[in-house]
Amino acid sequence: MELLIIVILSLLLVPLVVPTLGGLRIALGLACVLFFPGYTLSAALFPKRGDVDGIERLALGLGLDIAVVPLIGLVLNYTPWGICSYSLLISLSLFIIVMATIAWYRRRRLPPEKRFDPQFGLNLSSLFHLWTLQSRWDKVLTVLLLAAIMGAAGTLAYVVAKPKAAERFTEFYVLGSEGTAEGYPRKVLQGENVGVVLGIVNREHETAEYEVEVTIDGEKLGTVGPITLNREERWEQEVIFTLARAKDKQKVEFLLYKGASTEPHRGLHLWMDVGGAPEGGR
Repeated sequence: MELLIIVILSLLLVPLVVPTLGGLRIALGLACVLFFPGYTLSAALFPKRGDVDGIERLALGLGLDIAVVPLIGLVLNYTPWGICSYSLLISLSLFIIVMATIAWYRRRRLPPEKRFDPQFGLNLSSLFHLWTLQSRWDKVLTVLLLAAIMGAAGTLAYVVAKPKAAERFTEFYVLGSEGTAEGYPRKVLQGENVGVVLGIVNREHETAEYEVEVTIDGEKLGTVGPITLNREERWEQEVIFTLARAKDKQKVEFLLYKGASTEPHRGLHLWMDVGGAPEGGR
């Protein structure tokens, strides 16, 4: 019965991953991450009554969660979907369904009197009776386990209620003329048009305005912009310039200015050897 409830709650979480249902999403999400995977795995491993008692089963479920969830995240990191809310949720839900199915099948193969069948109707007197039957060390371990669970739940609740502000930054990069991080122009001719692709990604969590200044050995060659980007918006454009002097190891810099600042926000550079123009050339 409890396996069916866990599967239903896990499936209910999928359509609830929207910002408008934050409270319910957080409650089910914590259960889906911190309890359901480990519990269903322990149920599949120990379907028989008496294999482990209730406290041991709870502790085992929490311990297995600590191992299972990071492993699922590690596997997702090497898939095309990566680690995001939906990929992690769907993977955990599939894991829970598979483990719950295995646990149900293994229980069905046992005689009814030997199947693990948790009871949800315990009252205070029953709990007190179970407490008195435990040894001194079992009581100590039970108290420590409950304290650890409450501490972990409180820490998670605090982190969820007051999440750390996301870092604000701007991505700035230069690519070769083919749009890849290779094939940069290294040897060019005097007066030859040289092209590179500049890219900016706004991670500032607000609309920002940028301008790119191109310099050669510290001398300003030209500017690109202004460029206005919304939050998380990306800009890429090929920039064409010409090196007028024949000289080796010329430093071509691309300085990114943000807003009204007069100091560069980011900077990139390339070293280029410029040879003399051939006879009859430009």
